[in-house]
Amino acid sequence: MLRRLAAGCAALALSAAALTGCAHTPAEPEWIVLFDGRSLEGWTPKIAGHPPGENWRDTFVVRDGAIRVSYAGYDRFQNRFGHLFYKTPFSTYRLRLQYRVLEPPLPDTPAWAIGNSGVMFHAQSPGSMGLDQAFPVSIEFQILGAHGPGPRPTGALCTPGIVVTMPDGKRQPGHCTPSSGPTIPNGTWVDLELEVRPDGHIIQSIDGRPVHRYSAPALDPDDPLAAADARRVIAAQGGRLEVTGGYIALQSEGHPVEFRNIRLQPLR
Repeated sequence: MLRRLAAGCAALALSAAALTGCAHTPAEPEWIVLFDGRSLEGWTPKIAGHPPGENWRDTFVVRDGAIRVSYAGYDRFQNRFGHLFYKTPFSTYRLRLQYRVLEPPLPDTPAWAIGNSGVMFHAQSPGSMGLDQAFPVSIEFQILGAHGPGPRPTGALCTPGIVVTMPDGKRQPGHCTPSSGPTIPNGTWVDLELEVRPDGHIIQSIDGRPVHRYSAPALDPDDPLAAADARRVIAAQGGRLEVTGGYIALQSEGHPVEFRNIRLQPLR
């Protein structure tokens, strides 16, 4: 009797689903693996003073399943800021990776760059950067490691050549905006997530907790630090200021850091 009752309930549920048209739930887009854990296939380095594709002194290497920003071949940093670009531009997506800040920095690393790296996105291509250009026009999900006894929240927002709109409806007031994230000891693996939504809203999260929200990225021809770079990008795209996509890049700023488990889910 119980079996007959259960079968009847299942039939009723199936009939209701058929009537409402809710029997099928669309599958979410699959995750794309951007880093295979073994090589830099699909990634292009661009280091200040060097052409795209030249991995000067093996700045970017693969060690133990992670991309390492390495300075083993350097004597001095000498402001050779670098970025490792993924081959494909993206528009709307969810990006997840893990990072950890290592030790020590190079002796001439600028004080502000100690324990500092980042994930750049909505970036110009490496081939469009000037030979000596230090940073691509982009948005930076900034990575900050611990430095000194005080707090140093990771997950700040920086915008070389771009301006965004903050939750209060106002333009971002400066080049970098601190986050509400935690201070994390160096050597600790951290979960980073970036969500670039189709409605133009962007969310940065650390260890599953949002630390920044903003929207409406646009090129800024008056950026105090990157105006000339922004103007070149604006000219290349016919005067359009709106930023709706671009390249993803991992940053090298004079302090060793590692990235692993890099994957992306397109959003519709």
